[in-house]
Amino acid sequence: MEPLIKVENIHKIYNPGENEVRALDGIDLEIQRGEFVAIIGHSGSGKSTLMNMLGCLDVPTSGNYFLNGHDVSKLTDNQLSDIRNKEIGFIFQGFNLIANLNAVENVELPLIYRGLGKQKRRKIAVEALKKVGLGARMKHKPSELSGGQQQRVAVARAIAAQPPIVLADEPTGNLDTKSTKEIMDILKGLHKGGRTVIIITHDDDIAQQVKRVVRIIDGRIEEDYLNEEREGA
Repeated sequence: MEPLIKVENIHKIYNPGENEVRALDGIDLEIQRGEFVAIIGHSGSGKSTLMNMLGCLDVPTSGNYFLNGHDVSKLTDNQLSDIRNKEIGFIFQGFNLIANLNAVENVELPLIYRGLGKQKRRKIAVEALKKVGLGARMKHKPSELSGGQQQRVAVARAIAAQPPIVLADEPTGNLDTKSTKEIMDILKGLHKGGRTVIIITHDDDIAQQVKRVVRIIDGRIEEDYLNEEREGA
């Protein structure tokens, strides 16, 4: 079966020349449809740069990135934007919610860019918020929600359009223990429902809940292994 994601000899070099920084230094990676993967590394390891590549937020200096069999490493900004909007749901550590919009309006926002009508996108947004347990908080603005609730709004926004890939960048980094468990349970549920879920993290405890772990150090993959008996499988 053709992998959903295939990365071949990806390099990302900043400041080429004498003071160059090799953020990614020859990455090869395949992720199949329906996998649950944690990409783990310390600050400066290259994991965030790799996330930007996988999420079509940036392009490599060299190498190829195939998504659904198509080489996206050479596409224009507009083409990458279109792929992000249709193929990938993003969850960020900082929530990235719009302060003056309530929960349901925040979830609707990316659906507007997909050209959906008002009634249809409102229905989809409401359903997504109910899935993450926020059916009673739809009219609340971010300032009226706890950190865990804000992150659940962000999850709802990421999954509303049912993208095949959910890419979560340190999704529990700003959360307490209880909220962390809630978010991880939601991500596990998404995986069991057939989504490909990729978590970027520095936290070994988070990585141990996921089926497959890819450890990156100094821009290179040092380990790629399965947690055979984990609940996240």
